[in-house]
Amino acid sequence: MPSSIPARTTPSDLLHLGTVCSQCNLRELCLPVELSEIEITRLDALIETRRKIKRGQYLYRAGAPFAMIYAVKTGFFKNDALLEDGRYQVTGFQMAGELIGLDGIGSGIHTCNSIALEDSEVCAVPFTQLEQLTSEIPTLQRHLHRIMSREIVRDHGVMLLLGTMRAEERLAAFLLNLSQRFLARGYSPLDFHLRMTREEIGSYLGLKLETVSRTFSHFQELGIISVQHKHVTITDVGRIRAMLTRQAGHP
Repeated sequence: MPSSIPARTTPSDLLHLGTVCSQCNLRELCLPVELSEIEITRLDALIETRRKIKRGQYLYRAGAPFAMIYAVKTGFFKNDALLEDGRYQVTGFQMAGELIGLDGIGSGIHTCNSIALEDSEVCAVPFTQLEQLTSEIPTLQRHLHRIMSREIVRDHGVMLLLGTMRAEERLAAFLLNLSQRFLARGYSPLDFHLRMTREEIGSYLGLKLETVSRTFSHFQELGIISVQHKHVTITDVGRIRAMLTRQAGHP
């Protein structure tokens, strides 16, 4: 079992920020562009540490007290939760420029595990202090509310995936979502590396491993994608979009 971040970290576990929000190349993804330099400087002051998380290591575990939210600077994470039958259900994936830890805001404890899928780095932000700052900076408050709303919409989208879409449509939606997120970060939207396993994709989409592997192979046979291990090239993004358009037109 991978080890978790200790409750009390030592100085060697934490790195002082060499690059804070005002200089970060992910600033436009994490922060509202309307913030002034003075307001960004105030936000900089909240971020005292960066944490390096090794592949397979827990950023936090379900049931841990909630104190921080984390902005992913580099790397890739998955969230999963323990079901009543003892299985773990993947509930989401996060990449650079996205926030982790929002699941703990309501109850004061984390409701899922967050695990690094590759060597990663996060910026830790104390939520109590951030909440105080957002009350003083309306633009930042609106931005945080937009992020929370986006998470609600994403959860709703997953429910639709699991409830109404066939296997091909679920995988098409998943690949298109990744494509759009990579594009927003300046990467190729058509050529990317999957950090998660087929089994993790299946858990997230409510599909068996065999179904995920078979659907990837089917897409490749149709000339929609090209797959080499975890590397995916989308060769016909129009057909992927068409799958989802047809599904939307036939509830």
